[in-house]
Amino acid sequence: MLRVIPAVPTMRVDACSVAAPGQPDNEDQTLQYGDLVAVLDGATAPAGFDTGCRHGPAWYVRRLTARLTLAAATAPADPLAALLAEAVRAVRGDHDGDCDLGHPGTPSSTVCLLRRTSGHLDYLVLCDSPLIVDVAGQVGVVADDRLAATMDRLWQREPPATDTRQEADYRRAVQWQRQHTNTPDGYWVAAADPAAADRALCGTLPLTGPGRVRRAALLTDGATRVVDLFGLLDWPGLLDLLANAGPAELIRRVRAAETDGAVSLTTVPRHKRHDDATAVFCLFDGG
Repeated sequence: MLRVIPAVPTMRVDACSVAAPGQPDNEDQTLQYGDLVAVLDGATAPAGFDTGCRHGPAWYVRRLTARLTLAAATAPADPLAALLAEAVRAVRGDHDGDCDLGHPGTPSSTVCLLRRTSGHLDYLVLCDSPLIVDVAGQVGVVADDRLAATMDRLWQREPPATDTRQEADYRRAVQWQRQHTNTPDGYWVAAADPAAADRALCGTLPLTGPGRVRRAALLTDGATRVVDLFGLLDWPGLLDLLANAGPAELIRRVRAAETDGAVSLTTVPRHKRHDDATAVFCLFDGG
C-alpha cells in the first residue's frame, strides 16, 4: 500500500545586511543553513569603555554565527536553545584564554533564530532582535523587551538631564546596562555564559493548516527603526514591503529616514544617528 507523505511547505529566504554609514565593520550577521535562518546583532562597544577583551563585537558576532552553524550541522534536531548554548560555549574557547570573560562589557550579541521542520516553525528570540510573523493573515511580534523594560525602569528612577539624552546620560545608561546584563532583575543576551540561552523566548508555530505561518521577518533593531522609532510603517506594512520590494528596500528607507530632517536627532532622540541594519524575510508556500 502506498503511503501518502504530506508535502513540506517550502521556505524562500531573502536577506540584506548593511553596515551603518561610515563604519568599517558590520556588527550584524545573517545565517542560513538548511532549514535554519537567523539574524544576530553585536553590541557596539562605546568609546572609552573597557570590555576586558581584545576582540570586538564584529569578531564576536561572526564567531557566534559560525559556531551556531556548526552546532546545527552537528545536532540538527536539538532544541534551538541547546544549539545557542553550545555556540556560546564554543566561542568562549575561541578567546584562547586571553580575555576576561567575566567582565560586564564582554562582547555580546542578540539572537533571533527560525527553523523549519516538517510541519512547524521553531523560533528563539534573545534580546532586541524581534521576529515578525503572519499567522493566517494576522501579524504578530515575538519581542524580548527585557532590555527596554530594564532601562525604562532605571530612567524613571533617575531621569535624563534633557529630553535628547546627552553624552553624560548615554554613559550612565551604558553603566546601568552593564550592571544588569544577564541578571535575573535585568535582561539576557548571548555573551560568555551559555546559560543565557535558556532565558530566550522560544516556541513553535504551525506551518500547515488554516492557522499556519505564511510570512516571517527576522530583524535587528537597526531595521525595526522604520516602525518603532520613526513610525513610517506598522508591522503588517513592513511585511508587505519585504514581500513586494525586499529587505534592501526596507533598509534604504531606514537610511533615508536617518538623514531626513524631520527625524533628526533632536526630533527623534537616539544615541546613534545610524545603526547597522539587517532584515531576513521568509515566505512559506504550501501546507
